[in-house]
Amino acid sequence: MTRNLPDIDVPDLSGRLAIVTGANSGLGFALTSRLAAAGAEVVLAVRNWAKGEEAIARIRADVPTARLRMLPLDLSSLGNISTFAAMFTAEGRALDLLINNAGVMMPPKRGTTEDGFELQFGSNYLGHFALTAHLLPQLRAAGSARVVSLSSILARAGRFDWDDLQAEKHYSPQGSYGLSKLSMLVFARELQRRSDAAGWGIRSLAAHPGSTLTNLQVTGPQSGGTSGGAMTAYLKLTSGIPWLWQQAPQGILPALYAATSMDAVGGAYYGPGGFAELTGPPKPAAVPKRALSAADAARLWTVSEELTGVSFPG
Repeated sequence: MTRNLPDIDVPDLSGRLAIVTGANSGLGFALTSRLAAAGAEVVLAVRNWAKGEEAIARIRADVPTARLRMLPLDLSSLGNISTFAAMFTAEGRALDLLINNAGVMMPPKRGTTEDGFELQFGSNYLGHFALTAHLLPQLRAAGSARVVSLSSILARAGRFDWDDLQAEKHYSPQGSYGLSKLSMLVFARELQRRSDAAGWGIRSLAAHPGSTLTNLQVTGPQSGGTSGGAMTAYLKLTSGIPWLWQQAPQGILPALYAATSMDAVGGAYYGPGGFAELTGPPKPAAVPKRALSAADAARLWTVSEELTGVSFPG
């Protein structure tokens, strides 16, 4: 018997301009496809140009009228982020939607970004923090823009060790990934608070994909020449269990809801509505206790500005 897979209705997005980071694969690709199908113009912010071209060709095979283009973005380089933002800003266009999606997941050995940050904290979080700051004028110009930041169930495993945010003393693949995704959630909520206080007119939301099968589960653990055998074996054993895993077209639904629904609330966090938020249609997600501290949110914001050298308006 065919299982009815969850879905949502996406409104007409004609005339809207979106940027999706990591748009060439996984959740980013699926989000770009749905936004383009709804009429949005989408900028694929990608590191690998060839894979970006392949992604555009695949989307246009299904949506011939898709309005898509690429700009190069490497979230592990603050200089590259600044260049990306300058290229986009030079176009003089307002930005309706920014989806902070790209990420690195649990490399077995500690790596660093071009600027010396721990790879996951630096790419997954600090890169998106800097990107959003650079694009704030274009977001404000849209009048009712949205910023959707991708978190994870594993944000629950994250903790703010203020003396070792870069995992220089102790590196745990899951711990550093959890910290990066906890930071994304805290950032999304704090961005909404600051937007409300300063009148920026931006709706900031967070979402997580539950337990969704993408290339991240393999590419991260296999980085550095390791086999990733344990994760590969686990996926082989469990990937067919419908309540435990879902595919990207379902995994994007919380983020797609946050990005497009008139009912999506600024500052809210969305995830799958099934058992333990693993799979299912989107609903408000449980916010981990560690993401609720206003003091931690303010401190993370200050530290992020100091580390990146990029500031939001006071």
